[in-house]
Amino acid sequence: MNEVREVGVGWHALDIATVERRLDTDRARGLDAIEAGRRFEATGPNRPEESCGTPWYRVLGRQFTNALIVVLVAAAVISGAVGETADALTILGIVVLNGVLGFVQEWRAEKALDALRKLLSPFATVCRDGEWTRLPAERLVPGDLIRLEAGDGVPADVRMMAVTDLRLDESALTGESLPVPKAMDEVGADAPLAERATMCWAGTTVAHGRGEGLVTVTGSGTEFGRIAHLAGTVVREATPLQRKLRTLGQQLGLAALLVAVAVVLIGLASGLEWIDVFLTGVSLAVAVIPEGLPAVVTITLALGIRTMTRRKALLRRLPAAETLGAATVICTDKTGTLTANEMTVRDIWLAAGPLAVTGAGHDPEGGFEGDGAGVVASDRPDLIAALETGLRCNHARLVEEDGTWRGVGQPTEAALVVAGRKAGLDADPDGRMAEFPFTSDRKRMTIVVDDAGPVAHVKGAPEVVLDRCSFILDGETERPLDAADRARIETAIDELGRGGRRTLGLARRTVAAGEALEEEVIERGLTFLAVVGMLDPPRPEVPEAVARARGAGIAVVMITGDSPATALAVARVLGLEANEAITGPELERVDATELRARLTGDVVFARTTPSDKLRIVETLQKMGHVVAMTGDGVNDAPALQRADVGIAMGIRGTDVARGASDIVITDDNFASIVGAVEEGRRQYDNIEKFTRYLLSSNTGEVVAILGNLLLRGPLILLPVQILWMNLVTDGITALALGLEPAERGTMNRPPRDPRAQIIDGAGLVWIAALGLYIGVAGLWLFRSYGARGAEGLLVAQKVAFTGIVVLENVNVFNFRALRQPLARVGYFTNPRLLLAWVSMIGLQAAAVYTPFLQRALHTVPLGPTDWLVIVAISAPVLIVPEAVKWISRFRERSTA
Repeated sequence: MNEVREVGVGWHALDIATVERRLDTDRARGLDAIEAGRRFEATGPNRPEESCGTPWYRVLGRQFTNALIVVLVAAAVISGAVGETADALTILGIVVLNGVLGFVQEWRAEKALDALRKLLSPFATVCRDGEWTRLPAERLVPGDLIRLEAGDGVPADVRMMAVTDLRLDESALTGESLPVPKAMDEVGADAPLAERATMCWAGTTVAHGRGEGLVTVTGSGTEFGRIAHLAGTVVREATPLQRKLRTLGQQLGLAALLVAVAVVLIGLASGLEWIDVFLTGVSLAVAVIPEGLPAVVTITLALGIRTMTRRKALLRRLPAAETLGAATVICTDKTGTLTANEMTVRDIWLAAGPLAVTGAGHDPEGGFEGDGAGVVASDRPDLIAALETGLRCNHARLVEEDGTWRGVGQPTEAALVVAGRKAGLDADPDGRMAEFPFTSDRKRMTIVVDDAGPVAHVKGAPEVVLDRCSFILDGETERPLDAADRARIETAIDELGRGGRRTLGLARRTVAAGEALEEEVIERGLTFLAVVGMLDPPRPEVPEAVARARGAGIAVVMITGDSPATALAVARVLGLEANEAITGPELERVDATELRARLTGDVVFARTTPSDKLRIVETLQKMGHVVAMTGDGVNDAPALQRADVGIAMGIRGTDVARGASDIVITDDNFASIVGAVEEGRRQYDNIEKFTRYLLSSNTGEVVAILGNLLLRGPLILLPVQILWMNLVTDGITALALGLEPAERGTMNRPPRDPRAQIIDGAGLVWIAALGLYIGVAGLWLFRSYGARGAEGLLVAQKVAFTGIVVLENVNVFNFRALRQPLARVGYFTNPRLLLAWVSMIGLQAAAVYTPFLQRALHTVPLGPTDWLVIVAISAPVLIVPEAVKWISRFRERSTA
């Protein structure tokens, strides 16, 4: 098997006879059935090797391996060991919920490579024992003789030996926007993948013509299979949020351990009973850890899926939106992502002067302009003549479906049909007398029609058409073509090419009566009509989206399989300040240091291979960037898999690209990606907000418990009360805090440092200050009620419990905005938080007055005076921070 696959190296550079000999086959009769069976046993089925993937139980298992979850599980075990069964079950319930939510999303992502098989043609036309037959594509083996026709999917890598105007759509594999013509003669050994004209690649589609060839490689040995293997071996890095939560979990776990050990040592040194000391230590460890944080993070991200869907982005992995919000670089494909993937005539060079064509895509709305003024097509016979030739020498058509225009046929021919429609002309298939098709050797196409006499219409490579012309149409006059005319035409071709235009030459001539309808006779003495410049136009909304991305501090890097000239031209139209285009072959000669230097400049990458894209993404990640990669083809899958966040196109994207991605853009609109970035930033801001809120609340619990312990008092809060606060009253308000709308200026600030932690220095100050006040206030409530005698001591713990709950719920409003006063955000912009706040205060009242909850939480009823005291002591927790924010804002405006 290995021997058969290894000889597949460089098939494009071998002549047909050598290919036949090395494959040990017959190019006229194909393989015989016995030999084909033997080779099938050696090579196996013609499909990519199935990745072993990650088993479901491993995906489920890794939901429970981050540090915060491990600490929670440990707390549950300890709680169960000391008899606190209810506490243990509550913690485990939260852990399981978090794990299930994460598993559902990630298991879908693990199925990405299953889509690879769907792109292979299920059947192929094969010659066995000299007889043509249809066989399942997976039965093909190296050496098989197969036939390809328009509409066929190519089932394996094939060395062509006979072609008739054969052109393939290779955009899903190479990124080339136009169908690629195929030839029989060998090409250079070092030719890039997109220029190996003798080869047809598995996973591509025949757009036009037909041909026969020999299968050289099948299965995972094909270019398609190599990409499948490359995508399957890519190791997905943890997202920035996952890394930060892991670090936070480790820090909290260490803090919980240190607090618990310190309490145990202090208690034992004070002569307390070891069981009481141990229970106190566990309680404090539980108080340090915000048990609700993993669930709140997961649920917040899950709720964000709906918001992302409204922004035309479907999330396949929960952390993807947050990761996109942290992106510092977006690496984007060109064809179908930045451009419409609809060739459009933009320029028509005529001897009487060049014209610009308005409109875009396949919509026939538009017109013509010359010297900045509108041109009426019917007033320009030279324009009408050129457009008529473009329509007659054509097999494409234009159809309208649900208000959307679509070209059927060759993209370049469809573009000519659209241009004709803009002049009020339409294709007329009648009267065709002869056709000489386009081939890679001829580089031109001719159709002879009976139009009040035979007329030959010719289109093709401008230089080829020009060589066969003796006359030129100048306005209404047809005159001999002189050297000056040729120089003007060559200059126009060159200028259009430098502008990234695809160029076509148009010509015609009247055929004399009785003249032989042979190509060498007909295609002589032509009258040159025009040079047509075509462009796959950028999507109209993309330039603004690129500008927004750059305003948000995000670099946009174009990586395409198209030509350097086209890539540069499109980049400039989009507002990408690209100074150079680096091709795939050039990239292979660049070492890591030079590539890093190039990536710091304004560059685009052209003629790239899947491995090139993967290398660019990996290099950017090593430079410290958070990389988002967009794409729609098979060739994008490895880079999509490796990037911090992979973004596939939903309409034009292949199943492979969508399967390897984290986000699917449903409208294929680059602007939707920028909208998703804003949503990702909002999600991270909110995660930051409720993390600080939960930690400040938990700090208050630790201060209250530890403070009273140091004063040689009993436990202020029981473990079940701590869990009630952390998982219920605090958890619900934290979840509502996660629904805060984006703050002003979200897209006017640079991406956050991917190395920065969720809690920075300023965050620690706020957490410590608010936590200290909550803890001291709770401790004061307990000590003041406890000083009222035996009866007061009984209710002191219950008042402190309710007081801390209210303090923490008031504290939530401090975190609605991290950078602005609450009045600037708006008091009613997050009604869900107000509803959650009222509900949690009501739930705490139920905990105080409902017999069932009184027994479960060890509470007693409180009087009106008790509530007034709690409200009075809770007010400063909001008033003081708001005053500090207003003072800070005033100082910033004064110094601005």
